[in-house]
Amino acid sequence: MQVGMVGAGRMGANLARRLTRAGHGCVVYDSDPEAVEPLRAEGVPTTSSLAELVAGLTTPRVVWLMVPVEHTGGVLDEVAASLDAGDVVIDGGNSYYRDAVTRARELDTGGIHFVDVGTSGGVYGLQRGFCLMIGGEPATVRWLDPVFRALAPGGVDGAAGSRSNGQVDGVGTAELGYLHCGPAGAGHFVKMVHNGIEYGQMAALAEGLEILQRAGIGDGAGVRPDDAEFYGYELDVARIAEVWRRGSVISSWLLDLTAGVLRDDPQMEGYSGHVADSGEGRWTVQTAVDEGVPAYVLTAALYERFSSRRDRGYADRVLSGMRHAFGGHQERQGS
Repeated sequence: MQVGMVGAGRMGANLARRLTRAGHGCVVYDSDPEAVEPLRAEGVPTTSSLAELVAGLTTPRVVWLMVPVEHTGGVLDEVAASLDAGDVVIDGGNSYYRDAVTRARELDTGGIHFVDVGTSGGVYGLQRGFCLMIGGEPATVRWLDPVFRALAPGGVDGAAGSRSNGQVDGVGTAELGYLHCGPAGAGHFVKMVHNGIEYGQMAALAEGLEILQRAGIGDGAGVRPDDAEFYGYELDVARIAEVWRRGSVISSWLLDLTAGVLRDDPQMEGYSGHVADSGEGRWTVQTAVDEGVPAYVLTAALYERFSSRRDRGYADRVLSGMRHAFGGHQERQGS
């Protein structure tokens, strides 16, 4: 199947590579000409404009948008103007699920199909595969199955995870790493909550590691004199993170990445501790409010990111390091 990929950033470029390696045709465009150069050097076809990309696709056309959320609406409008009834637009970015519902309805008036795909995997997705959470019309999603299957981890071990105890055949594509979650917006809704949970997991790890890092505070600020003897541990936080990876209940890929960051920079001196939020955490908290769900941990984790932009401690630097490890996120310069 042929796919036009709009966006050659950290995620878009690797999506294009994975599709190409699986034998699918992939044509790539990015507004920054330099972004597509590595792909062109690898033999992946690229274009110099959106119009050229759309014109070169076979019908029915499939255009996958992998652009920052603030640009998605404008790029989608430009692409849709060149599409015909029966063509498909896929939004694989971290768009607000309500925008997906609206966009699907608007495109449907012209007979254009819209599919929202929450995409997780970060900079390791090329090797590990991407976890895909999909929203859209059942018939369209089924037609796109070869694309999703090529991008997802596949199998029932390794990056895809081992089969759950007692699991038998019949679970469908979920154990392969991709799932049709429901109608338009459902994919982005599930990815939104996924990222909200991610905020909480990251914050718990970072805060716990700071408690370990400060265990040698002795009679320092915040410790009563009578308690000073109980805070004389000079703990090797990097090695503790490493041992936790080996059979502990909190072992995870996120802990694996954190252990790697700490091994390379135990004091996190290479990170300022400015932790950005890209919107999904806020939307998850607002959705929890709408649904009446008391999401204490997710809300606190979001507020922790806000506070990191004022008072940046060790935990904030660990959080920043995690974001760089799994997603390649760079800290804001001058922050």
